[in-house]
Amino acid sequence: MSLTKRVLLAMVCGIAVGIGLNNYLGITPDNPVPATPAGQWILQYVVDGFLDAIGQIFLASLKLLVVPLVFISMVGGSASLGNHSSMGRMAGKTIFLYIITTSIAVSIALAISLAVGPGEGLNMKLPENVALPTAPSIKDTLVGIFPSNPIQAMAEGNMLQIIVFSLLFGVAVSRTETSRKYILELFDHLNNVVIKMILMLMELAPYGVFCLLAKLFVTTGYEAVLDLAKYFFTLLGILIFYGVCVYSLMLKAFTGLSPLKFGRKMWPVLLFGFSTSSSGATMPFTMRTIQHDLGVDNKVASFTVPLGTAINMDGTAIMQGVATVFIAQAYGIDIGLSGYLMVIITASLAAIGTAAVPSAGMIMLAMVLQQAGLPLEGIALVLSVDRLLDMVRTSVNIAGDGVVSCIVANSEKLLDRERFNDMNKTV
Repeated sequence: MSLTKRVLLAMVCGIAVGIGLNNYLGITPDNPVPATPAGQWILQYVVDGFLDAIGQIFLASLKLLVVPLVFISMVGGSASLGNHSSMGRMAGKTIFLYIITTSIAVSIALAISLAVGPGEGLNMKLPENVALPTAPSIKDTLVGIFPSNPIQAMAEGNMLQIIVFSLLFGVAVSRTETSRKYILELFDHLNNVVIKMILMLMELAPYGVFCLLAKLFVTTGYEAVLDLAKYFFTLLGILIFYGVCVYSLMLKAFTGLSPLKFGRKMWPVLLFGFSTSSSGATMPFTMRTIQHDLGVDNKVASFTVPLGTAINMDGTAIMQGVATVFIAQAYGIDIGLSGYLMVIITASLAAIGTAAVPSAGMIMLAMVLQQAGLPLEGIALVLSVDRLLDMVRTSVNIAGDGVVSCIVANSEKLLDRERFNDMNKTV
């Protein structure tokens, strides 16, 4: 079986086993502990023990490669382009596209949510003693982009700071004429080694995916979805519409490439992002697929993919837009046109500072609610279903990275269209 089929089979089996165990153990949001000793043993040693351990080890193994991959690929790419005007042009196109797509995403989310009204007529009571996240200020977010200690940034996995340092290092290498050739060769060899490590780990992906999803659905179940069905399906529908329709139109309009071929080649990555809920953990797989299967040159992919993982959060911005409308309607608060315009601006900025880890969007949602004048306690209303929706919006974020990479590469004449159209070049 191909890797795609094995990952898909692992997802189906993991979800089925998780829901089956959830029903057998009788776990609900109000009763998270099984009533029988046998059920408690299964929850403690099988679910929270074996399944969680395998899943966390697999995620940790992937995250192990993220920092080396970003640093090595971005230094190599920027060193190759650092002395050319194409470097600044490519960076400008990439950042512009990411900001525009995020703004469009949150605008569509607000428009559809206001039409549907997911929170209208709700008089929901907030649970007591909920720990709410605190949002950093916009100033702190912008200042935090620039590293004071690159080693510390790498140790903490601060993606934006790693990107800034890697770009500066690469440009400096490009201007060192005597050493440039040898350093580029070194980083090219190191990049090949990291890619080989990625391929090794991908063979273990089905086992990690099975354990992650089984554990998630044992503890989550599906009852939480029924309580917030209108919000859940509104957000889910917008995410699917944006990921399928908007990205397809962008890819076809700017490159003339087939969205169907793009979807088939990115499908394994999207499945993997769905199961891990982390575009950061998925990034090694994303980078390899965009280069090897879509034909995007390393000079482009080494810049667009790490930057997209850090700042391209269209799925997160959609969630923030829908959640804002839902919370405002649930509380009966009308924030007006100016309030929703502020949501678009703040959500676009907040997406830049959102970490590429599961449920990090909830932290940035606090910033959006503050700017809109809505109570932060409203976050508690959507927490119960956020973990499931986080899986979908992670896939949307990853699809956006692929589309922007293809658009930028095509505009720079660095896209191998023959490789893109070759359906044998897939995982």
